[in-house]
Amino acid sequence: MAKTRKKAAKTKRAAPKPRKPSGRRLSLFTIGYEQAKPASVLRELHEAKVDTLVDVRAVAASRRPGFSKRQLAASLDEEGIAYLHFQKLGTPADGRQAARAGDRDMLRTIYEKHIVKPEPQAELGELADLVRSGKRIALLCYCRDPKTCHRARIVAHLQERLRLEVEDLIPPLF
Repeated sequence: MAKTRKKAAKTKRAAPKPRKPSGRRLSLFTIGYEQAKPASVLRELHEAKVDTLVDVRAVAASRRPGFSKRQLAASLDEEGIAYLHFQKLGTPADGRQAARAGDRDMLRTIYEKHIVKPEPQAELGELADLVRSGKRIALLCYCRDPKTCHRARIVAHLQERLRLEVEDLIPPLF
């Protein structure tokens, strides 16, 4: 019986404790495509010398031409920028609904409960490893304002593991 309980306890403990930030600062960029054209977003990424764009939308589809997963990945590939989709770091449906309603406090509460779950923690670990690799990584989501977007929460969680220098790229409006 004791072995069974230990196994059950181990499966619940999915995420390792975050490492303490090391001495050197690593670069991380964020970008939102709200009210921007694809060319403007690509230009911002190119000017920042981004190597890899990490899409942190739960649903990598968009009514905005050029921002659905396949179209975006193809455009990035033409620019020499890799594309990764970390779906589990996206906002769950009830959080997206709160965001559409303008309830930022509810969005934050929902997202904080979500990001501590095992799957998002695993992707957060992968993201930390990518940043640690020295590649220039940018996080992409819809929201133009990084302060009201879940990207800020991802950054905060990464900062528990890494010393980051974060730059929010803001593409020009249409």
